[in-house]
Amino acid sequence: MENTGRIPLLGEKFPQMTVKTTHGVKTLPDDYAGKWFVLFSHPGDFTPVCTTEFVAFSKRADEFKKLNAELIGLSVDQVFAHIKWIEWIEEKLGVKVPFPVIADELGNVAKTLGMIHDAKGTNTVRAVFIVDDRGIVRLIMYYPQEVGRSIDEILRALKALQTADANGVATPENWPNNGLIGDKVIVPPASTQALAQERLEKAKAGEIECFDWWFCYKKL
Repeated sequence: MENTGRIPLLGEKFPQMTVKTTHGVKTLPDDYAGKWFVLFSHPGDFTPVCTTEFVAFSKRADEFKKLNAELIGLSVDQVFAHIKWIEWIEEKLGVKVPFPVIADELGNVAKTLGMIHDAKGTNTVRAVFIVDDRGIVRLIMYYPQEVGRSIDEILRALKALQTADANGVATPENWPNNGLIGDKVIVPPASTQALAQERLEKAKAGEIECFDWWFCYKKL
């Protein structure tokens, strides 16, 4: 496992690692080449908040697949505990967990990815890494153990990243439900006087909309 002594930062390659999961041994990010993946840690198996998250992720796994993204769970529990807990979720709650869960019993993966925060104990916090189809880290979220995550927000962020990539744009707050420009996207700010003037001319022609030359937006 590659470990540079710090967590991977946005825009960097996800560190290569071989991990033991409930679906067998996997190598990250190589085994997901050509796909996005969402790696999320949970503090522990057989805990209430984590159970609600696993149920929610499982019910919406197909939505991630439609976006060419795979889910991967992780905690410092052993693979046997993962398997038993997954069986419990299916038996008691009627939900099948379709994604692999990494058994990081020595905490090596969690330490490499900054998922263990000493002030919060020895279990992993609720970290989320969104990694693109080239193995590049694109987004990182951290939640404390006492706050469950929003699957809606993780899906929204994934869609926003893919939309930005595909169209060379940025997305506003809470896109596609922004209070100012709705589902429109932001045109990259002009970096020269000539481009600033071009933006305003395009706005006059109705090709884009602008509040000013540095704040232009359009409908996709």
